[in-house]
Amino acid sequence: MPIFAANTTRRRHLQDWAALGLLMGLTTSLAACGKKSSGSGPVIAAGATVLALGDSLTFGTGTTPDKSWPSLLQQHSGWSLVNAGVPGETSAQISARMAGLLDEHRPALVILCAGGNDFLQQRNSGETRDNLRAMLAALKARQLPVLLVSVPQMSLMTAATGRFKDHPLFAEVAKEARVPLLENAWSEVLSQASLRADQVHANAEGYALFADRLQTQLRTSGFLGS
Repeated sequence: MPIFAANTTRRRHLQDWAALGLLMGLTTSLAACGKKSSGSGPVIAAGATVLALGDSLTFGTGTTPDKSWPSLLQQHSGWSLVNAGVPGETSAQISARMAGLLDEHRPALVILCAGGNDFLQQRNSGETRDNLRAMLAALKARQLPVLLVSVPQMSLMTAATGRFKDHPLFAEVAKEARVPLLENAWSEVLSQASLRADQVHANAEGYALFADRLQTQLRTSGFLGS
């Protein structure tokens, strides 16, 4: 075979192998994209421990334990939920016990809902902001994913009128820490008298609606598979 012809054949083989490699790489990339979650967070496997950290809204004041949102989320997600909600606690108190809970339960995900009692007690919003920042920084240091839950700007006036609106500091803190945020869920629930057990707590139907909104956000954030 002439040298020119041999070189031409070899060049064609190399081109064919290069094209095949490109096709295989593209196929692999597409397959990997198909496995990615819809958000930026890791998908939390069924059976994993998830820590629900907060106050009475997490505890489930206003309904029975099996109707609290951690119980409802456990039923629908397959996760093992630890309900670490303590009624009456401020963000500072929640922050103070967080490290012990993390050491004890080793969660794969933390759902943080704090600040409502700060507002009811008319504490300085700057302190609430700092406490949330500290908790999110501590979770980041442990490389633990977190979903922050926005809480209404509660006061005697909002409780009396039933017109609740998220406090803006939650959006600010979530943006700074680059963590997903569940917005307007509690405001939506507590603004409807039919979904409240009292002026600042949900009833069974209210917790069910909140759990539904929470699951949607968990899927959007990539923590809960479809």
